[in-house]
Amino acid sequence: MKILVINGPNLNMLGIREKNIYGTQDYKALVEFCEKAGADNGVEITCFQSNHEGSIVDKIQEAYGVYDGIVINPAAYTHTSVAILDAIKAVSIPTVEVHLSNVDEREEFRKISYVRSACVATFYGYGFDGYRMAIEELVKK
Repeated sequence: MKILVINGPNLNMLGIREKNIYGTQDYKALVEFCEKAGADNGVEITCFQSNHEGSIVDKIQEAYGVYDGIVINPAAYTHTSVAILDAIKAVSIPTVEVHLSNVDEREEFRKISYVRSACVATFYGYGFDGYRMAIEELVKK
């Protein structure tokens, strides 16, 4: 099984930005965590991060016929991107939405997720563990 993990804007700044919300571990630590979670579940993991909406859409489209599942943290694009939603719907690859923070306890606009309707599950507020939970959810599917 092959899973693509997509991270959106500013996640490359983990460990630097808003440590009280996102913690002190950096993006490299997140990638290593995802790769280990995949290995623990017999899954090949590929991680991708971009600050650009179109690059994320391209990566989702490129996943068609290559990956068995997608874990996506669209970050700020969660609340704005119909293009990412449409790309997920177009490829019909089982997708799980993840957020490091508990979006329900943050600003009102963060409670809106465009991609959620195309996802088989959503995990938020679990920090890095949400990615492990998402990988395990896809393995079950």
